[in-house]
Amino acid sequence: MRLTRFTDVALRVLMRLAVAEGTDPPTTREVADTMQVPYTHTAKVVARLQHLGLLDARRGRGGGLTLTTAGHSASIGALVRELEGTDDVVECEGATPCPLRSACRLRGALRQAQDAFYAMLDPITVTDLVAAPTGPLLLGIGSGPPQD
Repeated sequence: MRLTRFTDVALRVLMRLAVAEGTDPPTTREVADTMQVPYTHTAKVVARLQHLGLLDARRGRGGGLTLTTAGHSASIGALVRELEGTDDVVECEGATPCPLRSACRLRGALRQAQDAFYAMLDPITVTDLVAAPTGPLLLGIGSGPPQD
């Protein structure tokens, strides 16, 4: 299974904000530059995460992005399910339905693998992801070249 770029960026944004506690809240642009992700893509991710209640975004002087309590304790499995959806790994009923769909065992096996993938991520929280050595590394990452 491969995560979309959107989900990857969302997880990295949450991780970056989890280690920003006690500092001036970073802006969306600062997070984008630090994570070396285009600003426009990061802004869309931030809007979705804000809608999910995982972060607060404040504009203007003294503004920036902060992780909410829900964001700190968010289950990675639940978040990935929310962002990726729970559709089947393979499309059996699409425009050209698979001729094996009525007796296929692959679809069930892939569903079990997908469920196991999410189940492994369920107990992991954003806070867990930034435990050492990851957290200190995130704090030390400088801004790369601006991305637009």
